Amino acid sequence: MLKINNKFLPLITDSDSRYFIITGGRGSSKSYITTSVSTALTFERNHTILFTRYTMTSAHLSIIPEFLEKIQLYDSEKFFTINKADITNNLTGSKVLFRGIKTSSGNQTAALKSLQGVTTWVLDEAEELVSEKIFDDIDLSVRHKGTQNRIILVLNPTTKEHWIYQKFFERRGVQEGFNGVKNNIRYIHTTYLDNVDNLSDSYIDSIELMKLRRPEKYKHIILGGWLAKAEGVIFSNWSMGDYDDSVISIFGQDYGFSVDATTLIKVGIDKKARKIYIDECFYKHGLTTTEIYNLSNDYAGSKLIVGDSAEPRLIHEVRNKGCNLIAVKKGKDSIIAGLSIMLDYDLVITQDSINVIKELNNYVWSDKKSQTPIDNYNHCIDAIRYVVFHQLNKSAGVYALA
Repeated sequence: MLKINNKFLPLITDSDSRYFIITGGRGSSKSYITTSVSTALTFERNHTILFTRYTMTSAHLSIIPEFLEKIQLYDSEKFFTINKADITNNLTGSKVLFRGIKTSSGNQTAALKSLQGVTTWVLDEAEELVSEKIFDDIDLSVRHKGTQNRIILVLNPTTKEHWIYQKFFERRGVQEGFNGVKNNIRYIHTTYLDNVDNLSDSYIDSIELMKLRRPEKYKHIILGGWLAKAEGVIFSNWSMGDYDDSVISIFGQDYGFSVDATTLIKVGIDKKARKIYIDECFYKHGLTTTEIYNLSNDYAGSKLIVGDSAEPRLIHEVRNKGCNLIAVKKGKDSIIAGLSIMLDYDLVITQDSINVIKELNNYVWSDKKSQTPIDNYNHCIDAIRYVVFHQLNKSAGVYALA
């Protein structure tokens, strides 16, 4: 039978809280316990458990085997029907649905919101979901009457810029590592020390070595501490300061809609002082073409805007409405070229540029050897890069779209 650490007992005994925030470091058993509790819940009637990760391909190969392990732990395989995307407890009719939030064609928030009778939503690897709006949309759809509704977030803490930290910790005055309840939210934090009996000696030895050699890494990865900024960020050459309006300004623009934001960033380059001044104008989701034009016109007026050339139709329509908008000519390796130029300057960021700062604190290499940055935390950075590449790369140019 399942043995559960006392810190996790509220997952079973707390009948009042809606939100369960489960944090911890490596080896803390938080994912193991969460899948175990989810399986146990199916032995109660009237449960539909939505189990998500931001990306989940082939659930029958990735996550369902973890649930099968728990079903076998209960010696209850005969009671379950198991498909590629769900499992059903035939004794009670309760089930677990496995879904990814991000799909190859975008996000499927609307599809998840429309699922009927969801009583519990488990968001595993919650740190990968960077959109608070997507969380709120799905959260509000979990409202089945007559059964306790639970929203369970399971995560390895990332940076303090993440919306989870800001929403559930900073805004509520909750210290990291807290175990207890505050404002209908149950906090559970565990480390390998709570699970030491189930860990091998060699694993514990490696942790102790990390504690001696890399204490900051040990605090974050093993103890589950929140970082002021991500480890290995690409940009460390920035500081906060006032924008120098004596420098000629050009605006950079990146485009999105639902998951990704549309941005407009004011950029001033002082070549002599080797400084780039940056001021965030807007960072918004779901904008129509007319709204993009109106906002861009309000901030930039007749000044030049350099936009993402991957959106030719949008650029054509916004320019036709009256914006002085051109498409950046990216060319081969333009991302690395633009980042390299930015790294060669001091970046000065205004204090109100909240999303620029968030991205700078989280923009890391996906593969440092090949100099491939992550395709995330980059909507402001890309907009800045378009201006920098247009202004400072000798071989760069722009082209107007007919």
